[in-house]
Amino acid sequence: MKPILKWAGGKGTLIPHILKLFPLNYKSLTYHEPFFGGGALFFKIRPRSGSINDINTKLMNFYRSVRDNPDELISQAQQYEYDKGTYYMLRDRFNQPHVPELEQSAFFLYLNKTSFNGLYRVNSKGNFNVPFGRYKNPTIVPKKTILAASKILKKVDIRNEDFSYIVGYAKKGDLCYFDPPYQPVSETANFTSYSVKGFSLAEQRRLLDVCLDLSANGVYWVLSNSFADPIRELYQDIKNIQMTVIQAPRSISSKASTRGSTNEILITNVPEQQRIV
Repeated sequence: MKPILKWAGGKGTLIPHILKLFPLNYKSLTYHEPFFGGGALFFKIRPRSGSINDINTKLMNFYRSVRDNPDELISQAQQYEYDKGTYYMLRDRFNQPHVPELEQSAFFLYLNKTSFNGLYRVNSKGNFNVPFGRYKNPTIVPKKTILAASKILKKVDIRNEDFSYIVGYAKKGDLCYFDPPYQPVSETANFTSYSVKGFSLAEQRRLLDVCLDLSANGVYWVLSNSFADPIRELYQDIKNIQMTVIQAPRSISSKASTRGSTNEILITNVPEQQRIV
């Protein structure tokens, strides 16, 4: 199935490349995504058990509402009309403190489907600040997708914490997919406003330490990132880790003329003889 949300950096087009690195028996493994975002890969493979996590509290509250109260979420979100005035009114309410979780989740869905390019971006105060997007006839509440996602999400633990939780959570033989905020390939390519804290090179190094701990514990993992020199330098000389360069579409740019393809890397500790291909 398709993901519920539009999400910048979503991995829908890369799924075939990622699956080639998974163990042959991945469908029977407990599966984890510590950087969940839109969850394109998760919803594609429909894992039987595991965990999803993201540092974005409102995002994980949304998935919790999808899991636990899908009908109420659909009913709430269907109340809002698609127009500029409604958009900015709901954006203001979304940024207020102490909004009930179900109402906040309905705002989240509406803003995701009607904001410019479906971006999630916050300012230095942590307020969502993406402008109104103009669409001909947007599907704001994908009812069937929400109901299907609810059934899948009932099988997993939904978390909202630092990605390092996975070291003490994943068991030997489990499978993890990491899709962290990408390391910028240039100073002008940076996009770190997904959260107030951003994701620095120091965080990328800490993620490597997490991956090494998982390897030591017998946990399989695959990680995607940009074709940036610091990332390749981090992983290139580590035993039993392999990097693969792939072509990926670039779609975050606001101008269609500047969108195209770019190199990305996939990194894994899954031995070649255990992979699908």
